[in-house]
Amino acid sequence: MARVSSDTATEPKPRQADASQPWRRRLRGFGYAARPQPSVTERLVPPYPEPSGRVWAALGVGPARAEKLSRASGWLGPILVALFAGLMRFWHLGQPRAVIFDETYYAKDAWSLLKFGYEGNWPKNANDKILDIPQQIPLSHEASYVVHPPVGKWMIAVGEWMFGLNPFGWRFAMAVLGTLSVLMLCRIGRRLFRSTLLGCLAGGLMAVDGLHFVMSRAALLDLVVMFWVLAAFGCLLIDRDKVRERLAAALPRSPDDGRVRPDADVAQRLGLGWRPWRLAAGVCLGLACATKWNGLYILAAFGLLTVLWDVGARRTAGAGQAYRTVLRRDAGPAFLSLVPVAVVVYVASWAGWFASGNGYFRNWADGRSTSYGWIPGPLRSLWHYHSQVYDFHVGLTSGHTYQSNPWSWLILGRPVSYFWDDPKPGTDGCASDASQNCAREVLALGTPLLWWLACAALVYAVWRWALRRDWRAGAIVCGVAAGWVPWLMYQERTIFYFYAVVFVPFLCLAVAMLLAAIAGPPSATERRRTLGVVMAGVLVLLIVWNFIYFFPIYTGQTIPREAWQARMWLGSWV
Repeated sequence: MARVSSDTATEPKPRQADASQPWRRRLRGFGYAARPQPSVTERLVPPYPEPSGRVWAALGVGPARAEKLSRASGWLGPILVALFAGLMRFWHLGQPRAVIFDETYYAKDAWSLLKFGYEGNWPKNANDKILDIPQQIPLSHEASYVVHPPVGKWMIAVGEWMFGLNPFGWRFAMAVLGTLSVLMLCRIGRRLFRSTLLGCLAGGLMAVDGLHFVMSRAALLDLVVMFWVLAAFGCLLIDRDKVRERLAAALPRSPDDGRVRPDADVAQRLGLGWRPWRLAAGVCLGLACATKWNGLYILAAFGLLTVLWDVGARRTAGAGQAYRTVLRRDAGPAFLSLVPVAVVVYVASWAGWFASGNGYFRNWADGRSTSYGWIPGPLRSLWHYHSQVYDFHVGLTSGHTYQSNPWSWLILGRPVSYFWDDPKPGTDGCASDASQNCAREVLALGTPLLWWLACAALVYAVWRWALRRDWRAGAIVCGVAAGWVPWLMYQERTIFYFYAVVFVPFLCLAVAMLLAAIAGPPSATERRRTLGVVMAGVLVLLIVWNFIYFFPIYTGQTIPREAWQARMWLGSWV
């Protein structure tokens, strides 16, 4: 069969395509539509639209300056969104002045790592002594048994090193990571959608998500996992663009019009060369795994994702056997760029434990005869430690007041209360003439309207991926599935809703994609665009209002008891 030699060639007639591929006719009944076929270059590397200076011109800015501001908007917009998110996250960060929820573990472990390089032991009344004035820090050199790797605690320790062992100090790093993750999501969304507006919309949605907000103000580990997972996704996204640019540059041009055309020989034989961004993704995924082990599932999912992206790139470039080509030329380097790199980073994260002589199980292998004696004793001790931790995790079935089934996460079935107090009238900001006690709570709850809209957005993303062959929707679905689906396999384990913060960025990307669809394509009629933009804008304003309404119970503010009760929309939130 003759190969199409130019990307300007006409498409086959629909009737001919249907005759050769009858599955297309059947899928069209479910909404399937073949992708439009732009030029090969545009398919490999979609261009960013030229920035428009109309908004700046409408504000009275001169043409030259308007053009500069428009071109700077790719960074200016995300930075402004991140500043907005940062101001909220650092506002009264030290309040409540208490050790909330699992800060009782990680804040103290971080201080111990800072002092000893391993987790020491604390007495039961340590929290009270730490918060006392004057402060007491009753840390013992005796090693403590902990069940999570050290990276997240080392990051918490940075804030404690700067500001001391106090609520602001142990929450500082989380607020920084929360702010930076909003900036990253704006830029990732811009690259994914080729739209600064949609990128900033996705970042803005995460800035006003209650779960991300609360986790950015508490010294827990899951936000650290989310940060490194999002960074890894961004690295792989850049790698995807770089590889496709390399392919596009290597393809031959048509002698007729000089446009790039597909070429099977180039697409199947070209080596994709040095890929530093994929190595960077391996480092980020290693840091995610070295914070909590659920990063392993995301490592596997993202490894598959980057290989499938290579398949798509080679197929677009003209490879007739894209899967075979990728398995032969790209799968091995992809594995080496991600898995061994992540393993090295993970083991290196235990450097403090290796350097100490007193860490938990540090000397377990000393004097023990084994057939694996050729492996250095510290590595055998670390392996034994991990086997014990694995047994703990899979056997963790004890009940907890705030545990939840992962099936209920997307609909906010059971959020987690990090802090609760009921001030009496006349104390802690409670009005002296109040008829009953007031309420103070820090509730790890996603902004309800955002999460419920995200349920519809995920359905839309699956449809876009399965029937419209939209790779962007597939990437979003992959991110959500990698962070959520593995927990469905542990129905008997004690699991909490706040684990879902890992896939919050991908929910926000899904909602941004849905809102763009509601607004309508630029080619739509003016009436359709007007109605769509108004509808999308109303949804965004409702989400922002919803965040403002729940703000008091995200930040532990004192409010009347009836105002707190009014915010308990579902009985399972109490």
